[in-house]
Amino acid sequence: MLFTKMHGAGNDFIIINNLVEKIPEELFPSVAKALCQRRMSIGADGMMIIDKAQGDGDFRMHFFNSDGTIGEMCGNGARCIARYGFEKGLSGAVQKIETTAGMVTGWRVDKRKYKVKLNDPTYIQLDHDIEIGGSSYKCSYIELGNPGLPHAVVYLEGMSDMDQDELRQLGRVLRNHSSFPKGANINFCQLDGQDGLKAITFERGVEDFTLACGTGAGSIALAVRLKGIIKEDRVRIEKPGGTLFIELEKRDDSYSIYLTGPTCMVAEGQVLDEDMRELWEGLE
Repeated sequence: MLFTKMHGAGNDFIIINNLVEKIPEELFPSVAKALCQRRMSIGADGMMIIDKAQGDGDFRMHFFNSDGTIGEMCGNGARCIARYGFEKGLSGAVQKIETTAGMVTGWRVDKRKYKVKLNDPTYIQLDHDIEIGGSSYKCSYIELGNPGLPHAVVYLEGMSDMDQDELRQLGRVLRNHSSFPKGANINFCQLDGQDGLKAITFERGVEDFTLACGTGAGSIALAVRLKGIIKEDRVRIEKPGGTLFIELEKRDDSYSIYLTGPTCMVAEGQVLDEDMRELWEGLE
C-alpha cells in the first residue's frame, strides 16, 4: 500500500489514495489507528483517504483521527489534500473536496501555500463560561459544518507562561466537559498584538496538543471578531507549528471563514508495517 506523508504547520497526516488502493471502507478506522501510531508505525495526527466523489467534487476526503475515530473535517488536512490533489492531477488550481461536514473549496496560492474555505459556522455561543474546581474559564463554543465540528475557544491570558502539563490536564478535562454534548476540541488562546493571537489546541481524537489546528484557528478568529476582541477581518494565529491566517467574510448574518497557511510534502513510500498487515488480514 502506497502512502504520502504531509504536514501543514506541523499538523501531520498520512494520505492514502483509495482510487488506487481499494481498501474496504469498513477497514478504514483500523488502518488509520495502526498507521497513525507514533514509534510503532509511520505516525501522524490523522489519516486522510481519497475516494471517488459522490457529487460535484473532484474527490472525496475521509478523515480519521489518530485513534481511528471519524473526524468531520480538518482544516490543515484539507489544505494538504488540496495540494496533493493538484500535484497528483486529481484537480486543478481550484479544488473541490467532499468531506463529511460538507463541500470544501481549496485554492493554490503558490507551490507550498494553500487556502481553503472552511465549513460555515452552524452553531455559535459566544458566552459559554465553564466552572471547574472553583475556577471560572471564559469560553465560546462554535460548530463548523453539518454535522458540526465542535470547538471551544478558551480565553487564557498568561497561557504562554503556564506549565504545559498543567495546561494539557486542563485541556483534557475541558475536552470531556458535560456542557459539550459531542466533546470538543479545546483552543486556548491569548492576544498577540493588535491583529493576532497565540493559540494551542487540545484535539479531540488525538487526545493531546497538536502543533496546529486549522478549524480551531478559524473558530478562534470568528469568536474574537464577534466579541470585538479583534477589530479586523484578517486574523493572524500563531500556533506552535507555524503561522496560520484567517480571513472572515461577512455575509448576511454570518461569516465565511478562509484558512491560509503552509504545506509540506514529507515522504512518499510503501507501507510495510507487519503488525498492521496481520491486523488487516485478521479482519478480512
